[in-house]
Amino acid sequence: MYKKLQLTLLLLVAMLMVGCSGIIPDAYRIDIPQGNLITQEKVEAVEIGMSRQQVQHILGSPLLADTFNQKRWDYFYSVDSQEGTTIHHHITVVFDNGSVIEIIDN
Repeated sequence: MYKKLQLTLLLLVAMLMVGCSGIIPDAYRIDIPQGNLITQEKVEAVEIGMSRQQVQHILGSPLLADTFNQKRWDYFYSVDSQEGTTIHHHITVVFDNGSVIEIIDN
């Protein structure tokens, strides 16, 4: 009886140590995209003079539409990958009278 208890405790401690030590790779970690997917093709498709509807059709709804500055839309895209790398992309589209006057690729 004592041997079974001792073996069970040893097995439990070993499992806890393996779980906390990081020996087992992150098998369930997935890429985590956040924001609007911004590709170079999409950025190049947005042109000066386009309407808000045309920009929204290409890039989607802006992640940030400033209530105090209706002339500016900001698009962010971030991906944390399995390998630990992070990709960030930020685009600002500036409007005047409902048409694009500037595209800032930050």
